[in-house]
Amino acid sequence: MEKLRIIFMGTPEFAVGILDTIIQNNYDVVGVITAADKPAGRGQKIKYSAVKEYALANNLTLLQPTNLKDEAFLAELKGLNANLQIVVAFRMLPKVVWEMPSLGTFNLHASLLPNYRGAAPINWAIINGETKTGVTTFFIDDKIDTGAMILNSEIAIEPEESAGQLHDRLMHLGSGTVIDTLKVIESGNVTTTIQEDSEEIKTAYKLNKENCKIDWSKPRDEINNLIRGLSPYPASWCFLKDKNEELSIKIYEAEMVLEHHLYEIGKLICSKKEIKVAVQNGFILLLSLQLPGKKRMQASELLNGISFSESAKVY
Repeated sequence: MEKLRIIFMGTPEFAVGILDTIIQNNYDVVGVITAADKPAGRGQKIKYSAVKEYALANNLTLLQPTNLKDEAFLAELKGLNANLQIVVAFRMLPKVVWEMPSLGTFNLHASLLPNYRGAAPINWAIINGETKTGVTTFFIDDKIDTGAMILNSEIAIEPEESAGQLHDRLMHLGSGTVIDTLKVIESGNVTTTIQEDSEEIKTAYKLNKENCKIDWSKPRDEINNLIRGLSPYPASWCFLKDKNEELSIKIYEAEMVLEHHLYEIGKLICSKKEIKVAVQNGFILLLSLQLPGKKRMQASELLNGISFSESAKVY
């Protein structure tokens, strides 16, 4: 049995959960690669990635290349003498990097491949109203999320679950699946399954301003799925118009109300404690939202300091 010498590549919080599980299971992580530091927020202070914070706290060898084809970086990578690389939420690797270790480079992806290849698999599974999702480990090839699959694990999506809640459960599921994958690779008995392409495959497109905007004319459950699937980050949004003022607002949490009404789609109906939006076949009850320049708050809290007119609507 060949002793594994692992290089781990990742950037966000999701990757930290996996890296920590690898360390806790006493695997030899000889190096960690993460994104370069970048300024963030209003003060443009330098922000470390979640993976860098973890690597520093645990005295792991850390590399932060800006160019993955840079000769000096490649020499340093080779010098770590790893025989396996693990990638979790990092970036596309050049062939010279993923081909380097003798046992290959595998990726953990937060979907049941071949569905939801791409940047935002957790969000799109909820937005599209899926009832199940999961994680998949696969050997990297020269395309995005298309390589030969090693293992996968499935999980049910709860009816009112947000992307943030599902993210945490998939991180836990992914941790176990990565350890199972390491055991299979260690044993030398890896069998893989080639991903089959078809026109039915769903894609996890990159999230942008356009696909995060709520279309209030859509069916009630589709609107609710979009809000859940984008909460807490990057959050669904829409315009709110009241009299002559137009605001861009974010909506983090909502509930569906099944009720017949004759209101115009998008009309805001407010009581002392509630904000509802008229949609097809009912209402969307807004529970948590954010106005420009304000913090996220519960609707009841917001209504303590602001009142909307009869003509208020969202679009």
